[in-house]
Amino acid sequence: QVQLIESGGGLVQAGGSLRLSCAASGRTFSNYNMGWFRQYPGKEREFVAAITWSGRSTYYTDSVKGRFTISRDNAKNMVYLQMNSLKPEDTAVYYCNFVNYDRAYWRADSGSWGQGTQVTVSS
Repeated sequence: QVQLIESGGGLVQAGGSLRLSCAASGRTFSNYNMGWFRQYPGKEREFVAAITWSGRSTYYTDSVKGRFTISRDNAKNMVYLQMNSLKPEDTAVYYCNFVNYDRAYWRADSGSWGQGTQVTVSS
């Protein structure tokens, strides 16, 4: 079954950087698009970034464009999110998942979620 393990979160000051990592298993990783989502307290998860199976194309929600970079290593079954110029509004729990582009939205296409990794940005 799908297993997703996120890591790399922490507490950082505004303007700082963090690099999140996600180890994915349970599928042939290199065949699937991957994405990152985040969840604010009391809110639903929202899309942050996606990368196609080959790594050739990336997509971002408007609020993180130019600050976040998604990448992947198919040999290691890993996906990463480099977060620069962090803002207090980036404070959330971050999750990765396998994704599909469906009806104009990037959606998780695995019903499994990891524990997420907490990112806290202080002002």
